[in-house]
Amino acid sequence: MTTTVTELDQHYTVSPEDIAHYAKDGYVKLRGVLSPDVVTRYEPEITAQVIRLNTQHLPLSERDTYSRAFLQVINLWQHSDTVREFTFSRRLAGIAAHLLGVPAVRLYHDQALYKEAGGGITPWHVDQHYWPLSTDRTVTAWVPLQDTPAELGPLTFAAGSHRSQYGRELAIGDESEAHLEAFVTESGCRVDDSPYAIGDVSFHTGWTIHRAPGNTSATPRRVMTVIYMDAAIEVAQPTNRYQEADLAAFLGGRTIGSVTDGPLNPVLWSA
Repeated sequence: MTTTVTELDQHYTVSPEDIAHYAKDGYVKLRGVLSPDVVTRYEPEITAQVIRLNTQHLPLSERDTYSRAFLQVINLWQHSDTVREFTFSRRLAGIAAHLLGVPAVRLYHDQALYKEAGGGITPWHVDQHYWPLSTDRTVTAWVPLQDTPAELGPLTFAAGSHRSQYGRELAIGDESEAHLEAFVTESGCRVDDSPYAIGDVSFHTGWTIHRAPGNTSATPRRVMTVIYMDAAIEVAQPTNRYQEADLAAFLGGRTIGSVTDGPLNPVLWSA
């Protein structure tokens, strides 16, 4: 009998078409990666940890653009054995490794991104701006914990933007929203803002330009993410204050040029 735990570790076949889509567009949305039973099994514990660990208590009206976008809680797996089962899923990690074309992947970190009812936009941005890593062999799994139609704020991608090198120096905020919105419009990138059904999971590269609209519904948009990196990736010299902070927080004191094999970065899948 398959349980929710064993399903999280079962193999998922990534097709050549999926890999080609990911390479061409910088992301791929895979349907039915997880069963609704798995998602509904783990959502209550993830949500409970978000509520317990959240430190943002200002009203939405008193926050800046970034803080209105979502409640962000990182490395929930350290606080809950149940969340650890989810974050350490070999099914998700195996997909990441196949999309990256690497023999093994490590955990960079997990993070819950909960967009409150009435929450604002997540501005256009790229993730890799924040990561002191030697290559771009990174991928983020974005896992909605409910159906996510347009009104809840589904993740939105600018297809092919990971090859542009535009906006890589921009931190997320009003400036990145303005500059990258203009770039996406002028470059003619296809914008994919399609909804997610429960069980769908998207994977995007560290340099893919993406955003999310605001949550105009009366319910929170609950999302869990896991960031993976090539197991052979090395620590790079930070180029901004955000990378300095990430080096201290997530890479276990590893020195520049060393493999990212700290205590917070276990191998989650290997061939």
